[in-house]
Amino acid sequence: MLIHEYQAKQLFRQYGIPVAPSKPAFTVEEAAAAAEELGGSFWAVKAQVHAGGRGKGGGIKLAHTIKEVREHAKNILGMTLVTHQTGPEGKLVKRLLIESAADIAKELYLGIVIDRKQGRPVIMASAEGGVDIEEVAATKPEAILKVSVDPAVGVQAYQGRQLAFQLGLDKKQVNTFAKILVALYKLFDEKDCSMVEINPLIITAEHELRALDAKVNIDGSGLYRHPDVAEMRDLDEEDPIEVRAGEHGLSYVNLTGNIGCMVNGAGLAMSTMDIIKYYGGEPANFLDVGGSATAEAVTEAFKLILADERVEAVLVNIFGGIMKCDTIAAGIIEAVKEVEVKVPLVVRLEGTNVKLGKKMLDDSGLALTTADSMADAAEKVVAATKKRSTHHS
Repeated sequence: MLIHEYQAKQLFRQYGIPVAPSKPAFTVEEAAAAAEELGGSFWAVKAQVHAGGRGKGGGIKLAHTIKEVREHAKNILGMTLVTHQTGPEGKLVKRLLIESAADIAKELYLGIVIDRKQGRPVIMASAEGGVDIEEVAATKPEAILKVSVDPAVGVQAYQGRQLAFQLGLDKKQVNTFAKILVALYKLFDEKDCSMVEINPLIITAEHELRALDAKVNIDGSGLYRHPDVAEMRDLDEEDPIEVRAGEHGLSYVNLTGNIGCMVNGAGLAMSTMDIIKYYGGEPANFLDVGGSATAEAVTEAFKLILADERVEAVLVNIFGGIMKCDTIAAGIIEAVKEVEVKVPLVVRLEGTNVKLGKKMLDDSGLALTTADSMADAAEKVVAATKKRSTHHS
């Protein structure tokens, strides 16, 4: 689960990571009031969306007067911010962060992620932080320093000092950097994060280190342990169909194709998407209805799939293990009648009572096609979409 910058900075403060004074704002008036309360004469007005590259997209503006704060807030709130991370559709800005701005002498990068190959966290740091860090990683990988962390002992202060010296920091900054790194890892570990990132970690004109930005991604599987973090979830930033699926206990991920998939089991769901692509089709979603696929779950799954206007055909691929095929067939028949599926529907059942399940589908009188294998199902559903496309054109 992603959270906003202002929420990530709340966590940073809890762990003693230095950040500038700042306040969230949801209206132009709140933005102006926040700047006045923060005091000073130099503020950053920052769009709060779950995406990077906000500055390049026009989502971060500097202001030297309260009037400028109002103007920037008025322009940014309600804008559709398009960055390299949002995709061309962009994200609607509904929240701002008003922050006391600083004179920046240098920008560094500091982050912690899980290295899947090593099965342990890895610290990444660079003396070339800032808006072009992705380009640095792609064109100058040697500029990104990496340190593997043993999860049994965590980050040690000496690792922070070593990194600081490699980044070219002075003596006073070395100890501060080490403290920031230890605190960042503590946050990463205690809050079950999959990623924490400070980009940039700045050196101010007064030679102090400060987290200018904050990005925190929490592993959704660990959220039950952190109700305080779970409350930070912003459903406006998430796909509404994925949110609805979660409410019904379904695992759903929206994709870009035109073949809706309903499968039980994550492994089978991924195999189904693979075989659709193998036969020249494009899956519209990943959808795992779970091992006990009830009639209610199947009905809700059909509704989710058909809520996507791009779907031109649906493939149901169910292995009847815990739930028998005749029970699943009854659920499919009930769901199709209720939802009124108007696109081609291909159903492949396998497992316990498969013959009875297929017979029930064949005798249902519904406009659906049964398949004998995954390959057969994939071929049939891809052919159905191509036939439909030809018909429409």
